Amino acid sequence: LFMRQIPVQPLTAEDFAPFGQFYSMTSPQGYALCGPLHQFYPDRVSAAYTSGVGFSPITVRSPERMIVDAVEYHTTTCEIILPLNQDMILHVAPASAGTPVTHLTKAFLVPKNTLVKINPAIWHLAPLPAGEEPLHAMIVLPECTYMNDCTVVSLDEDQVFEIVR
Repeated sequence: LFMRQIPVQPLTAEDFAPFGQFYSMTSPQGYALCGPLHQFYPDRVSAAYTSGVGFSPITVRSPERMIVDAVEYHTTTCEIILPLNQDMILHVAPASAGTPVTHLTKAFLVPKNTLVKINPAIWHLAPLPAGEEPLHAMIVLPECTYMNDCTVVSLDEDQVFEIVR
């Protein structure tokens, strides 16, 4: 049985633009508001939520093979992910009215401490560790999004894919 393989590619603004945006939190660029001890880089990534915001840790073990058999999306909510202890691999596919389009999936290598914002309706699932150790990341979503605005779809056999490096 043939399984689609999705290669991991570097994270670039041009390639990631259809899915969201990102910004390095430890190597900021551009104009800063400066004081005697600080450089403040305001509003590099923004998100509008109409409710309280939850800051949720996630730990993801390194799989033997990165086989993806389910994906999710949030209809009205962007999701923010910040890898804390290592680089992460994030797979995304375009919004498609509730039917997964895994043949359009891209996988990106997101450097540690790079905040990623995934736009509403973009297919994704949990980030994956780029290394052998478990990945520790922070997920930012409106409170209870996992109950109120999260559609998880199990993939058909011909939609399942493997992320390869």
